[in-house]
Amino acid sequence: MAQPTAAETIAALSLRPHPEGGHYRQSHVADEMIAADALPARYDGPRAHATAIYFLLAHDEISHLHRLRSDEVWHFYRGAALRVHVFAPDGNYRAYRLGHDLAGDETCQLLVPRGHWFGAEVIGDTGFALVGNTVAPGFDFADFELGRAEALAAEFPDQAGLIHRMCRH
Repeated sequence: MAQPTAAETIAALSLRPHPEGGHYRQSHVADEMIAADALPARYDGPRAHATAIYFLLAHDEISHLHRLRSDEVWHFYRGAALRVHVFAPDGNYRAYRLGHDLAGDETCQLLVPRGHWFGAEVIGDTGFALVGNTVAPGFDFADFELGRAEALAAEFPDQAGLIHRMCRH
């Protein structure tokens, strides 16, 4: 059986465009909430214990650099491998390969800690990657910040070219 195309997968999973790039659909929101006064001060209100999404990135799309107030775990499902670029608050940069080639240098799960800038792109010129993202405490767009190229390039000057390519603004 032939692998579905990106468009077929987007339709089958009812995905919609994501502000960071790619397509997504929230697949789970925990039914229990964490009260605002039980969360660190960086949160402006209560949050679900956890959330999960399907996320599809095509070879001609970029998951633009962004950061969250919560940890995010990436789970690789199918398709082409992804390169996930992670910029730590201490100034370190690292690229990870998310895929199924475990004998190579790929992993099928990746934790991006809260407060780290990150973005992703498909490795190669064709295809797409289908992944899942789990966020805890649960995702809220109030906790999402898109990166600005000039500010990030000043913070990570050795990666300025990559940052300009991976930022929308």
